Amino acid sequence: MIARVTGIYDEPELYQLACAYRDVPAEAGALLAWCDEYYRGGNTGNTGSTSTGAGTVRSVLELAAGPAEHARELARRGLRATALDRSPAMCAYAAAQAKTAGLDLDVVEADMRNFRIADAVDGPGADGAGRRFDLAITMLNSACHLFTLDDLVPHLTAVAAHLVVGGLYIVELAHPADFFGPAQRTSNEWTIEAGGVRAQVRWGGREDRIDPLTQVTAERMTITATAADGTVRTVSDVVPNRFWTLTEFTAAVRLANAAGAGLTIAASYGDFDTTTPLEAASAWRMILILRRG
Repeated sequence: MIARVTGIYDEPELYQLACAYRDVPAEAGALLAWCDEYYRGGNTGNTGSTSTGAGTVRSVLELAAGPAEHARELARRGLRATALDRSPAMCAYAAAQAKTAGLDLDVVEADMRNFRIADAVDGPGADGAGRRFDLAITMLNSACHLFTLDDLVPHLTAVAAHLVVGGLYIVELAHPADFFGPAQRTSNEWTIEAGGVRAQVRWGGREDRIDPLTQVTAERMTITATAADGTVRTVSDVVPNRFWTLTEFTAAVRLANAAGAGLTIAASYGDFDTTTPLEAASAWRMILILRRG
């Protein structure tokens, strides 16, 4: 039996399967290790128990969260977790997965470009100042859905408004070498097995040409999943993807700061560890750690 569907973001189960090559617990550990080093917040109005050297990271907001695997993992470790995504299917799936696992996860259906979670901005925090987040994250290069500065700058401003002073925004982006280097640092095709299902994934490739004016690529993707009983499901889609350079992202931070965001880039890494600098030949991601001053 073969079932064909279109629209990857309407198929959260297949999307999560395609991304099952990621070691989410290890990446969550890296996020918390960076919090140990760079977090400077005071946790106003938050509750939880994950200690860091300079304070206590107790809450996390995952943006463009999709299945919200990182938010769920951090909730499992005791953080107050919220997942935000614009896809109703992804939001429903994330909430259902958290409920099944017995995890507390708030799910918000909203656009990451310009969002407002009222409880976090002007809600009933312990001091009446709202329950802002200690940590915000955007994983899996989901910032690629911010196509222009008119998208990215309001996004950064909105994130800053939801962070405590001294709080962090950690954003994982594709490494610019994937677009400028002679050879890509990530694979466009892979096979993954999880839960008795085998998936063949193709996501973009050099034949999907980047628009030199917009830096947006219409990436063609296909996931073919074969279950143990032989049932095959295929999802195909064309996903626009904007890549950002470090210079462009830094300029966007400055523009957001002109609107009062108060963000600084505290550090950058090329992998989910503390030993791979962004400029290393082995770097495969551009991970930026922003702190709200």
